[in-house]
Amino acid sequence: MDRYTGPSPELKARILGLVQPDRVHRDLYISEEIFRLEQEHFFANTWNYVGHGSQIPKPGDYLTVEIAGRPLIVVRQPDGSPKVLMNRCAHKGSRLVSQPCGHTGKFFRCPYHAWTFRTDGSLLNTPVKEGYDGTAMRECESGQGLVVVPHVREYRGFLFAKLNDVGPSFEEYFGESLSSIDNMADRSPEGELEIAGGCLRYLHNCNWKMFVENLNDTMHPMVAHESSAGTAVKMWMDKPKDAPKPMAIEQFAPFMSDYQFFDDMGVRVFDNGHSFSGAKFSIHSKYSGVPAYEEAMVKAYGEQRAHDILGLTRHNTVYFPNLTIKGAIQAIRVVKPLAVDKTLIESWTFRLKGAPPELLRRTAMYTRLINSPFSVVGHDDLHAYRGIQEGLRASGNEWVSLHRNYDPAEVGQKDLTVNGLSEISMRNQYRAWARYMTLDM
Repeated sequence: MDRYTGPSPELKARILGLVQPDRVHRDLYISEEIFRLEQEHFFANTWNYVGHGSQIPKPGDYLTVEIAGRPLIVVRQPDGSPKVLMNRCAHKGSRLVSQPCGHTGKFFRCPYHAWTFRTDGSLLNTPVKEGYDGTAMRECESGQGLVVVPHVREYRGFLFAKLNDVGPSFEEYFGESLSSIDNMADRSPEGELEIAGGCLRYLHNCNWKMFVENLNDTMHPMVAHESSAGTAVKMWMDKPKDAPKPMAIEQFAPFMSDYQFFDDMGVRVFDNGHSFSGAKFSIHSKYSGVPAYEEAMVKAYGEQRAHDILGLTRHNTVYFPNLTIKGAIQAIRVVKPLAVDKTLIESWTFRLKGAPPELLRRTAMYTRLINSPFSVVGHDDLHAYRGIQEGLRASGNEWVSLHRNYDPAEVGQKDLTVNGLSEISMRNQYRAWARYMTLDM
């Protein structure tokens, strides 16, 4: 153990001291003790994405996930509501479910001693139950069944959970930032999304916060991605300007836009660390139209409403701490911290219900080209993350600068739109990090 031990008030003061208005201490990225405290406090105090409703459509369908180091079961109830349970038998502590997803029927059965629990977590039966006659088992924690996560919310199909009782409600935590999820779902002529295909998992040898803060960092694309997206642009340079672009070129090329383009895009930040780049337009704004899709949208929403929905082409929306969505391309990435220097990124592709198949093909290609382990763009970022993780151990400077376009007036503001090259989204994340890291101390 190191300097982050001690009485709660002292610990809280030390953690708050790591985040200053315009910079953060390197320990946020490299301290194993800080990572342990994040698992104990920060992730348990925030609303985390745990899955999508289309993955558990019927009562008894379940997912297994892990939040804040705790194994969880997300299961659909007979009344259609979702419930989140600790994936731990009330008897000896065995995991109840090992598969990533499945259908359990009306109850869970422990694979060790066959204790059974209803899908709401209540204890159903124990083998040779007369052996508990005259004991206090029924009155203690084991007799109460599985531990139920108290705060769960399904919003437009997106499932979120908060482990601890402290902190704001779902609506207070996300606020107006939910407009990005609304737009992503509204892009379906039927107003609904569903997971399409499997998950692409990509291991990053870096702290989880490096990935999250990079999502709305618009100073790096034309530098870090010159070798990948830059090569794609060069391959197309001698083609006529009005020549139809292959989908891959259309998706690669905007990453090489200049500083002015990204600054003009704008970035909007919300309370609690949420943000999106592309407040005015984004790298997704000039994709080729799909006439059959546009016709379906006009039929479903009317011409003006369809125009408003499709005209909103935000880049990355960060739902702090563990979800990022690309509404205009119907893809999400989920952040799963494994260690202080190891993070698993899951990429999921969505189908817009009622949309022609061209939309799903475009999304699947984007996920492969940009977000997957096979991505050349993604490897540019990963190389940068590894360099940061290693470089921060150098001596002489223990702080990370977040000064670009800093304005003291931004502190305490809950909804701001500023120029796209500002580092405000990172400053906003770390203010939220400090608040929720210490909320229950």
